Amino acid sequence: MARAGLTADRVVAAAADLADEVGFENVSLSALARGFGVKDASLYSHVRNLQDLRTRVAFLAGGELVDRIAVAVADRAGRDALGAFADAYRAYALEHPGRYAATQIRIDQSLIADSPALRRTAEITYGMLRAYGLEEPDLTDAVRLLRSTFHGYCALESSGGFGAPRDVRRSWERAVDALHVALTHWPRESQPG
Repeated sequence: MARAGLTADRVVAAAADLADEVGFENVSLSALARGFGVKDASLYSHVRNLQDLRTRVAFLAGGELVDRIAVAVADRAGRDALGAFADAYRAYALEHPGRYAATQIRIDQSLIADSPALRRTAEITYGMLRAYGLEEPDLTDAVRLLRSTFHGYCALESSGGFGAPRDVRRSWERAVDALHVALTHWPRESQPG
């Protein structure tokens, strides 16, 4: 029987909070159970196992991230939208390191199709990039460029990987400027005819 007041949503939210505190890779069902003052077995009424919990945290965090990005890019286009998108992404990654780490895990493709947050992420990202005149297969390549640039920068920044005295924020702005130039002058791949 499920413990009164304990729900799947509460368990997942607590796991996300714990991820921000101790790191996503350190979240365990035992630690969560201790936080709720229950035995580990009590959590199995709400999540199947640790992988299920991690996937649910990834979906929660992905939804939070895309909500933040959507607000930031609303009614913007071009460099302005790209900068707002990038800044919202970076702020989330730095403010919520455990949740952000959850957004980077590989998720079973059958679960992705049913995720409104992941569909919304694709719609917003691809919509922003279409303003640069990009179409497939260039859209996918551009998404990969943005994701790898944003993720790499945030990972290095959060781990203290930038040791030079140059202001990290200024370097971020220059990186976004460079991405804008790259997107504006994207080398189009010819479609097979």
